[in-house]
Amino acid sequence: MTHTLIGYARCSTDKQDLAAQQDALLKLGVAADRIYTDKGFTGTNRNRPGLDQALAAVRNGDMLVVPKLDRLARSVPDARAIGDSLAARGVKLQLGASVHDPSDPMGKLFFNILATFAEFEADLIKLRTREGMAVARAKGKLRGKKPKLSDRQQKELRRMYDTGDYSISDLADLFSISRPTVYRTLRRQPVTSVMAA
Repeated sequence: MTHTLIGYARCSTDKQDLAAQQDALLKLGVAADRIYTDKGFTGTNRNRPGLDQALAAVRNGDMLVVPKLDRLARSVPDARAIGDSLAARGVKLQLGASVHDPSDPMGKLFFNILATFAEFEADLIKLRTREGMAVARAKGKLRGKKPKLSDRQQKELRRMYDTGDYSISDLADLFSISRPTVYRTLRRQPVTSVMAA
């Protein structure tokens, strides 16, 4: 019986590129139209539409292929739930070049060990980031994020918004910033005299 390879790739932010992961999956034999992706979703966020589609696509005898375990899950309970779900459906899991059968006791043990390391690594990164920020703050080097727009740009954004001719999305595109940044800028800037005109 031939089995289908279903691929999954994920990156946490919109700025990161999925190309390297997709190339790795293609090299592992996954067809381009069988690769499901999530962009801008963290591993700790279980609401990942691309992952849900990939899990829905695999059938008994198929193989779910992921470049690395931390792309699939960042916590042990999440990894275990996914592994149990695959095992119940007779689906094998391939992490990079290594194939794991979640229904096999050794495969299950190895998968759980990998999941524990992935979660531990994620926690270490968070801890190092917090420690680094605390040290920088103590040295007076961390004063919050610099505004993405200059004072003049912020005033202009407020003026354009107050004319009523531009939507939040328009302004986000025009200034190459995110919608939340537009909202924050509007909150900081007083209403311009355009409203009174």
